[in-house]
Amino acid sequence: MTILQRGRRLAAGLILIPTLLSAQSVVVDEGTFRISVDGKAVGTEEFTIRRTGMGDAATIIAHAVVSLSVADGARELRPVLEALPADGSASGYQLKISGAETTELSVNLAGRRYVSMLRSDVGEEEREFLARPQTRIIEPWVAHHYYFLRDVPDGSQVPVIEPRSRRQLQLTSGTAVEETLRLGVNDVPARKLTFSAGDETRTVWFDRQGRVLRVDVPSISYRAVRTDLVG
Repeated sequence: MTILQRGRRLAAGLILIPTLLSAQSVVVDEGTFRISVDGKAVGTEEFTIRRTGMGDAATIIAHAVVSLSVADGARELRPVLEALPADGSASGYQLKISGAETTELSVNLAGRRYVSMLRSDVGEEEREFLARPQTRIIEPWVAHHYYFLRDVPDGSQVPVIEPRSRRQLQLTSGTAVEETLRLGVNDVPARKLTFSAGDETRTVWFDRQGRVLRVDVPSISYRAVRTDLVG
């Protein structure tokens, strides 16, 4: 079987994951985010994170529907991420984009590499990334992916792959700060953690259960704020 065939098989399998989860699966978190750019509302994200299986066979499946209406057109993103419960490292990924952009992307862990297969209106592209220990997949414009950074110790480095932008980078976590975050009419105790890669920063607020409450990415003027926890 070729790498391309394996990538397509992975993508096909991941698309079916949300509907094939067994009764043993447990919802870890689910909810919605309101997405804004430069303070202007541009869309929403509805997500579910489930843990399925037992013991060494356990895995976490996170999937979402991200609806965006931005300057270059409306689009819908449907990411599906498979990760290991122990540390949140990625074992597989699939993304389908429709609307102003038509893209299908899969990432397959193959030994010491992640093999990415991207199909779009301009053709097909294959790319490989080094499978460093504890590698996370964090997709731009997908807020719930930061759930997999909730247990990163202060001052440590995390290898990250951004499949859609075809980037591999190291995020360095800063020192966590306890503060109160305003969500609607609620004041919520939160842990604020900023991750940096060169001059780029991403700030994430987590609640006491490790749920993502808010994500700020200044480089793209992006903010996602949790809405389902508002009383």
